[in-house]
Order: sequence, then C-alpha cells, then structure tokens
Amino acid sequence: MATGDKPRVVLGVSGGIAAYKSCDVLRSLTETGHHVDVVPTESALRFVGSATFEALSGNPVTDGVFSDVPSVRHVRLGQQADLVLVVPATADLMARMAHGNADDLLTATLLTAHCPVAIAPAMHTEMWEHAATRANVATLRERGVTVIGPAIGRLTGKDTGPGRLAEPNEIADLARLLIERPNALPADLDGLNVVVTAGGTRESLDPVRFLTNRSSGKQGYAIARVAAARGANVTMIAANVDFPEPAGAQVVRVSSADQLAEAVRREMGAADVIVMAAAVSDFRPAAYSEAKIKKSELEPDAIELTKNPDILVGLVTSRAQGDIPADCTIVGFAAETGDKQHSVEEYGRAKMARKGADMMVVNSVGDGGAFESDHNSGWILDAVGADEPIEHGSKYALAAQLWDHIGTRRSAR
Repeated sequence: MATGDKPRVVLGVSGGIAAYKSCDVLRSLTETGHHVDVVPTESALRFVGSATFEALSGNPVTDGVFSDVPSVRHVRLGQQADLVLVVPATADLMARMAHGNADDLLTATLLTAHCPVAIAPAMHTEMWEHAATRANVATLRERGVTVIGPAIGRLTGKDTGPGRLAEPNEIADLARLLIERPNALPADLDGLNVVVTAGGTRESLDPVRFLTNRSSGKQGYAIARVAAARGANVTMIAANVDFPEPAGAQVVRVSSADQLAEAVRREMGAADVIVMAAAVSDFRPAAYSEAKIKKSELEPDAIELTKNPDILVGLVTSRAQGDIPADCTIVGFAAETGDKQHSVEEYGRAKMARKGADMMVVNSVGDGGAFESDHNSGWILDAVGADEPIEHGSKYALAAQLWDHIGTRRSAR
C-alpha cells in the first residue's frame, strides 16, 4: 500500500452516460477513508464537470498529460495508487486499454500502474456483445484487469439488456476488497457454472404472518458478486432479499423453502459449484389459513409445525444418484452457538458430516457477525482437506477466501 494514512485510488471516468454514477462511487470511497484522485477523459467532462469531482474528492482534477508537467502527473498517479478503478469503462476506453494507447492522462496512468486495476463497463447491449468488445475484454482479463459487470437492466432510452453499469455500492465494495486483498479477484473461475443461494425463507401462517429468520442475504450476495468478478457464470437464488441484482448474475427470486428447493433442483444439473448460503427455515406451519387468523382465534401453543425438506441433504443425494455432475462441489453454511458440551466449530463439523457436504462455512451467532452485519468471521471446514479460520473482516473478504479454498480443493482432485 502506498505511504500515507489513506489508501490511494485513481478513479478514471470515461465518456458515457453512466459517468454521473461515478460520483456515487467516489463519495462511497471517500466516506470510508480513501484518498481519491479523479482522472476523467475529455468526453467524461461533457457529462460531469470537474468542479463536481473536485468537490466530492477534495483533490484537483485534470484530464491532460500537459497539466502539472513538472510532476509528470501520469507517472506519479500510477506509482502511488493502491488501485486504479475506471467507472464507467466505455467500449472506446477498453479498446484503447487493450491496445496500450496513452493518448490522454487516464490511459497514460493505466500504463504506469503496478497496482490492481478494475473496470466497470457500461454501454449499449449491441456494443457490449460486439466481437471486438468481447476480444478486448478477454485481453484485459488475461492481463489481470478485474471486470465488474456489466449488469442487465434499463439502458438509455427505452432499451433494456446487458450493458448497464453495475450498482455503485457493488463497485465500491469490490474496490475496497481489492485494496484490502490485491489478489482477491483473479479470473480463475472463468467458465465455471456457479449456483448461490442467499437470504432467508418465509413460511406463511396466513396472509399476514410468517415464520422466518434474521438472514439479510448480504453474505450470499457477496459470494455471488465475487464469483462473477472472477469470471464465473453465476445463478443467484434469492429468498426475500431487497438488494440490486449482482452484476453479471442471473437472479431467481423465491420466498419459501419449497420454492427455494424447486429453484435449486432446476439449476443444479449444470452446476460446477453450489453454495447454499441461504438460511432455510427448519419448520413451517402445518396448515395455511387463506384468511387472516383473528387474534381472538389464535392460540400460540396450538400452532402446529412441520419440518421443511433439507435442501442440502437433497443435493448430496441427487449428486450420488447422478442428477448433479459427480465433480460438483457442494458448500453449506451453518450459523451456530456453542454451549458447555461443544464449540461452534465442533457443531459445524458434526453438521457437515451429517449432511454430507464437501465444505461448511461456520459462523458464530451473537458476536457482531453473521446475520445482518457487513462483517463476518468463523471457519471454512473441509470434509477432506485442511480447515481455515476466517478472520473478522468484510463479507467480501470471506467470499474471496471461500472461492480461494474452493479453487484449491478443485484443482487438487
């Protein structure tokens, strides 16, 4: 990391309509203590003025190599940066990066950077899917550039499709991960088919009431976003999660345990890795009332419950029966509390053995991590390999560590 109290980020902005969203990324990074130098292209300044970038960053903004010549600004920026992040990256900018152009301050800075480089593409669908753009993206990935997105959604005008800029918060979270762990997002999952579940299921008693849990879905979304940034084909099955869809992932929305189980069955046949990060309700009301049960009619001790299917056990059984590829890696999650008899880790290992999962991520509930928090800790347990402690840190850091472990496990076969 560069000297000084604050991590240094060069935020490049190229000339697309999504340039205005770079201001949200800039604000998010400065609010978490990062020094940000904004380097816009000349075209970007047609969308957002330099005064806006200067006000939000607290630093001067220039776009030309002939500004501040004595300091050789493009070299100094690249040498001092802990991360170069381009938001948005247009088709033109990526083409110039791929060919090593240095015809403005941003592309010259990119050539001097020895830190992680990440880009968040944004353009119309036809431009994103053009063979030239695909080739340029592949070239940049081969050179170690992290590609964040794009997402599928509303574009300019009335069009909708792939090419929408990833959400600013997602970009900022992945940028912070790269600063914390510069090797966190290699393109090592390219072509891998990944299914990730997230959130908490809801089991309805009547049209108003339901049984659920405290899972927010943050950890599952972090796992999906990191997998997509590392090149995987990601299907996210989200149970009652109110977050923007991860860039580069297909999202299936569900509510109950039965719906989640059915969605997993539809997607499991082509999966190379299945990560069951969702918190599935163990029980559901045995009977559902079509009308709201009146308070005077409701006897709390008379609500009969029945068990939900164990989706994780079902996956292991399906793999044994040949419905899932034999080399598919199945990962479970366990939120546990220890007691006088056993530790959290011991309960997690027993659960992994009981369910037959290849790996189990075990979190301790009640220590400021796991549910609803932006941070997590615990253990990655492996049925055949070495276990790994998870130091307290961001859920994105846990996601990166998990994918590292999965990659090591699969390559050792």
